[in-house]
Amino acid sequence: MSTLFLVLAIYRPIGSSLVVSYAVYYIILPAFTILFILRENPLDFGLRLGDYKLWSFYVAITVLISIPALYIGSLFSSVGQYYTKPFDYYSFFTQMVPLLFAWEYMLRGFLLFGLRERFKEASILIQMVPFVLLHIGKPEIEILMCIPMGLWFGYIAYRGKSFWPAFITHTFINFTLKYFVNF
Repeated sequence: MSTLFLVLAIYRPIGSSLVVSYAVYYIILPAFTILFILRENPLDFGLRLGDYKLWSFYVAITVLISIPALYIGSLFSSVGQYYTKPFDYYSFFTQMVPLLFAWEYMLRGFLLFGLRERFKEASILIQMVPFVLLHIGKPEIEILMCIPMGLWFGYIAYRGKSFWPAFITHTFINFTLKYFVNF
């Protein structure tokens, strides 16, 4: 189902707003699938806080390591060309944050926790693949970094029993990279 939802979001957007399309395809349809097909509780698919004491440590470490890495990454000409757009806090928080929430729920919630029982730790590897593919069209260095970061996001979500650390970390990384490029 997740593959279908990912493809529909790209080829059958709902209206002109990515936020609406992603909300429907990456949050609402997965929640309906969990409720009516799998007959399970959507909260069990990463929406709970999980082991926040464990994952907050992982988030803190990721933030500390990512600041210099993102600064160096912002110096790549391909990154600068891709992200040099007027930065607008309002748009970031009303458009980008909801988009990242939807992506992270689809990948580190619905997909990761949906596969967890059957595939165990291999679900971390499986969810990384669409994460990388969703970045096609972005600078090469970013796509290449999506491989270890997709695994890391999956790992901290899996270990922390929640998609929240991946969402928080992805949002921080997105914001910080755009900040370094534009300011």
